[in-house]
Amino acid sequence: MNLRFPHARILVFARAPVPGRAKTRLIPVLGARGAAELHRRLVQRTVTTAVRSRLAPVELWCAPDCSHPALVEMAALGVALHPQTGADLGERMQNALDSALARADRAVLVGSDCPAMTGGYLAQALAALARHDAVIGPAEDGGYVLAGTRIRRMVLGRGVAWGTPRVLEQTRSLFRAQGVDWCELPRLWDVDREGDLERLRVLAPGLLGEAPVRSRPAGAGPVAWQAAEKQPAGAGHGCPARGSVAQATDSS
Repeated sequence: MNLRFPHARILVFARAPVPGRAKTRLIPVLGARGAAELHRRLVQRTVTTAVRSRLAPVELWCAPDCSHPALVEMAALGVALHPQTGADLGERMQNALDSALARADRAVLVGSDCPAMTGGYLAQALAALARHDAVIGPAEDGGYVLAGTRIRRMVLGRGVAWGTPRVLEQTRSLFRAQGVDWCELPRLWDVDREGDLERLRVLAPGLLGEAPVRSRPAGAGPVAWQAAEKQPAGAGHGCPARGSVAQATDSS
């Protein structure tokens, strides 16, 4: 297979879809099994998107290990499986990126709960690392859906309050403290809370299936949910400046 960035790596982080341990915030709405099944579908979609993009070798980094059948079957797509290691999410991400950079010249890491992730978005992140030390794909909830770097042992998650709206700003502060030159891609949404399920049902109904979801509030239509963040003056393709927002162009 011809790859656009053969010396890079795309890392997908995923937890085993075990009922009661996957997508726990959605259990009150979907039930333990429903939440786990949604997580499985999201993982499958993310891995498939990364592989079909034909950008770089794809690795699936699994928690708590690589033994769950839903994760093992991803190997059939040509994906290498690795266990996540570390005391918290930041350390696990750091270890995965450092491992990949021992075998590659750049690496991007994505979660498995962003239905808006595309091959074009991944391509833009990898291309940005030719000019910047790091790249971030912000999430609407104050976190991020993608993080990438070309620097080994760059501190990514030390002291970050994971699961809070402060994640992105704390990560920016870490980059500033290290003198890291980074850029930011357009903001995307991910599936973490009950309110995200209605948008998922409208924009990607196949992922949600027949799981019951509370009705959308009157007047809240899908057009508003899809509103894109306005780009600042001077922002263009390929993250031209530190902290700037690049515009995605490929929806593959």
